Amino acid sequence: MKKIEAIIRKSKFEEVKEALSEAGIEFFSFWDVRGVGQAREGRVYRGVVYDTSSIERTKLEIIVRDKNIGKTVQAILGSARTGEIGDGKIFILPIEESYRIRTGESGDESLYIKGKEV
Repeated sequence: MKKIEAIIRKSKFEEVKEALSEAGIEFFSFWDVRGVGQAREGRVYRGVVYDTSSIERTKLEIIVRDKNIGKTVQAILGSARTGEIGDGKIFILPIEESYRIRTGESGDESLYIKGKEV
């Protein structure tokens, strides 16, 4: 099992959510976050300079079985990319164990509903 963390543009969230659904990924958590990127520039609006280095993003956390890593990453890459600086990052981390609290199932079985395997 792996945990996929993706930090994407807020404006691409709906496209990424749809792409994940089409890839069979039906559950993930997300948060609106702010971060500091490499691009440092100021923008002027009505005579006031605004620092644009602090950027609004959405962070996704998805736990997947090893066999679903590739299609999950490809769904995010394909739907979140604009080709501009600031498209985001994807991180993959190992998960040692997981449990479904309701049933006590553990491991891969805790990540999907029986009869509906993805």
